[in-house]
Amino acid sequence: MTAPIENRLKDSTSPYLRSAAHQPVDWHEWGEEAFARARAENKPILLDIGAVWCHWCHVIDRESYENPAIAAIINRFYVPVKVDRDERPDVDARYQSAISAISGQGGWPLTAFLTPDGKPFFGGTYFPPEDAMGRPGFKRILTSIAEAFKSRRAEVDTSAVALEEAVAKAEVFRTAHGEFDAGIVDAVLESALHLFDEHNGGFGQSPKFPHASAVDLLLERYQSTRDRHLLHVAERTLEAMALGGVYDQLGGGFHRYSVDERWCVPHFEKMTYDNSELLKNFLHGYQVTGNDLFREISEGIIAWVTTVLSDQEKGGFYASQDADQTLEDDGDYFTWTVDEVRSVLTPEEARVIELYFDIQPRGEMHHNPSKNVLWVARKWDEIAKTLNLDVEKTWELVCTAESKMAKARRLRPAPFVDTTMYVGWNAMFVSAYLEASRVLQSWMAADCRDFALKTLDRLTAEAWDESKGFLHRVGGPRLEGTLDDQIFAAAALLDAYESTLDSKYFEKAERTMQLAVERFGDPDGGGFFDRAKDAAPMGGLEVRRKPLQDSPTPGTNSVAVIVLDRLYAFTGEKLYRDWAEKTLEAFVGLIPQYGLFAATYGLAALLHSRHPIQVVVLGAAEDPNAAALEKAANEVYRFGKAVLRVTPERMSSASLAPALSETLPHLDAAKPQALVCIETTCHPPITSPEELKALLTEIAAGAAAK
Repeated sequence: MTAPIENRLKDSTSPYLRSAAHQPVDWHEWGEEAFARARAENKPILLDIGAVWCHWCHVIDRESYENPAIAAIINRFYVPVKVDRDERPDVDARYQSAISAISGQGGWPLTAFLTPDGKPFFGGTYFPPEDAMGRPGFKRILTSIAEAFKSRRAEVDTSAVALEEAVAKAEVFRTAHGEFDAGIVDAVLESALHLFDEHNGGFGQSPKFPHASAVDLLLERYQSTRDRHLLHVAERTLEAMALGGVYDQLGGGFHRYSVDERWCVPHFEKMTYDNSELLKNFLHGYQVTGNDLFREISEGIIAWVTTVLSDQEKGGFYASQDADQTLEDDGDYFTWTVDEVRSVLTPEEARVIELYFDIQPRGEMHHNPSKNVLWVARKWDEIAKTLNLDVEKTWELVCTAESKMAKARRLRPAPFVDTTMYVGWNAMFVSAYLEASRVLQSWMAADCRDFALKTLDRLTAEAWDESKGFLHRVGGPRLEGTLDDQIFAAAALLDAYESTLDSKYFEKAERTMQLAVERFGDPDGGGFFDRAKDAAPMGGLEVRRKPLQDSPTPGTNSVAVIVLDRLYAFTGEKLYRDWAEKTLEAFVGLIPQYGLFAATYGLAALLHSRHPIQVVVLGAAEDPNAAALEKAANEVYRFGKAVLRVTPERMSSASLAPALSETLPHLDAAKPQALVCIETTCHPPITSPEELKALLTEIAAGAAAK
């Protein structure tokens, strides 16, 4: 018997790369070994960038890279390199930009053809093995590109150099620099309002992605202006996502995006970074509206993360859950036929749930028309009227049916979970969990806080380098951290400090940001590069880039501004304020062009222009009046607001940040009272929770004097 094929990816840390270890393609991981071989053999590089959660990545794997005939062409004419975009976001970002310039589209799988020194000259995304779907077949492309490289090398090299220069020019943002004006936020809001889908909620048409920062910006501006239309856009979007198939109605958590404009049929993979930011969205929506649906969705995300996407013992959030159990099912784990529903429910339960989730003999899945995506089609009272049932009885039947279906689903083979822990994504969820601990008034609050701190302590213990800051990944071979890892971690550390007043978190946040300024900052042009100035050569596109766009995570330069302004509020250190301003100025000219995709910049601009709000609640640890003040402070949404609980013990310790240690010592820390401060000015102490909420609401509306 012939031994199974195993290529050099078999020992990779990445589960995506290991999944290709059996392929007959002679894959390399990204690195100098591949480039050296390409130069030595004078061969072009075939670059495949994908992810373990990516459905079409697995499709091209099966159709082409597992095809012996195609693999033979690749091995003969190319040096093939496979990259996990989660593991190497720096590589992915550069080649996405280049291939988008060539083909007008990006995404995964990304298929790029490079010169031996890594410069792209042709590429696209998914290619079928033979000519199909209006796309040229991969076989034909492989042979054509190989021939062009051999017979028209000068032309190929010229194209590669021109493309590299175009990408470099696009990433520099020299023409974007200008004087900062908070009025630029209006351009972002206008873009969001213009793209708002009144009928279905969300922004744009299909495919429809969540834009978490845009929703937060709308809620923030509503708090300031009381413009009901801004609230309507945010509410309609949150409700549509919550009731749609893009939300896992049985298991909790959001799928990556919807392929249709109705939020009904999703791409079923679930990502850490989507769910952390959507958790914050729904928490903020609950704060502003009091809508219990938003609280329930927040709790549903947390419940799913607890059971599926986290290491409950040691702390940490996993990277993703795949869409499919196999390539043949395409979401079958999450979808239902009528017969499957009726097999686990009583006839009465089935009648109710089929109306509730619009479960019919013909469902929404094109590959298997009998499969239904679960989305909330009707309210309980409507179903009760239709079936002549009591509303409370209908609600009970829905709850019982959901519980039975969830139990039955857990018996199905579940999609793969990538247990890799990336520092930046973990930090984003730490911040989201700490936000949940402040907003939710339930047993979940304490659990979220404890798990967030456990995770953050693990990140600092296992992925911290005193001279370089945070690494990119917990465990495995050392992988240098990106700007995302530093900035999101610094934000999480500040959130942890606000939650605990433990000085170790504040000191680490300062150190992280100082390293970010030193290693990633652009002292001349402002802003931050995604790779450190002392990072090892990347190979290929050695283009310096400054991440601005919210896609798929919040724009890191904008988050850096938010962190810097928060540090300035705690320290009064002018360096932080200056770097925040320089970073905003570095991009201001581009914001109208980015529009909706610069929503995090909009939030940063607003916070910078008005300064963070700090609410200091004093009183003994068990004082119920102090607890009531803290609860009132947390009930009002204001982006960047810090609520700090200071007991007499904390007041006398060395745990207070510099600005707080200058402001608070003259107050009686044992007396339950709240102090609301903005920059260097504080309002008189308040002892009434109602008065505190009124003041915060007034400040949020911009009517109170600083």
